[in-house]
Amino acid sequence: MSLFWTFAQFRNGFGSPNFGAFKGTSRWICTMLNAAAADRNKEPILAVLKSRVTSDRHLMALEISSGTGQHVVHFAKAFPNITWQPSEFEAQSISSIEAYRQYHRLQNVKPPIYLDVSQSWENWGGFEVESCDLVVNINMMHISPLACTMGLFNAVGKILKRQGLLLTYGPYAFKGSITPQSNVDFDQSLRYRNPEWGLRDVSFLKKLGQENGLRLEEIVDMPANNQCLLFLKDSVV
Repeated sequence: MSLFWTFAQFRNGFGSPNFGAFKGTSRWICTMLNAAAADRNKEPILAVLKSRVTSDRHLMALEISSGTGQHVVHFAKAFPNITWQPSEFEAQSISSIEAYRQYHRLQNVKPPIYLDVSQSWENWGGFEVESCDLVVNINMMHISPLACTMGLFNAVGKILKRQGLLLTYGPYAFKGSITPQSNVDFDQSLRYRNPEWGLRDVSFLKKLGQENGLRLEEIVDMPANNQCLLFLKDSVV
């Protein structure tokens, strides 16, 4: 079990796994992990998505680092016109995502794929240039090495369609400053656990976005001292 996964359990507050689900006459058993934080933030994040995704035409969305799978099924129910592709690095998370997908029987959620966000976009499960309308990334950047953040922006700059949207969510630093004290303490605990982790500065992310054809269009304050960053793709990279 990786340090990333161990801390994700601590940060998100996974509850007891749910076992046993049925599909037709064949019984299958998977683990649906439950993150308390995901239950708390899924509706506020959905509200931001609803304010920006207003089209009823068919769209393609990629969720990077889908965690337990709670977010993707919640969003898929609200946006039946969007086909959602969940992805993860950890096998246990992939199993949980598939368990949620099977349990809710959502036709617009694809089976989860393995995705190492630090790798070049050519290795991202076969995504083609300008193939996605929407990319969602929740609570990943601060609990992963900087190479993952770099890989995220580089790949999204390639696979996102023009005028497509990248939504990221989590706690961030602003111009070298972190507030409130709880986020300062959190950042210090992250760096103590792994020097490669820590809150990313919005100024750095804005510059990184610009280098990859993504414009930081809006910052939305969220509960529990988090923010949604909304990047719009202006040009082909």
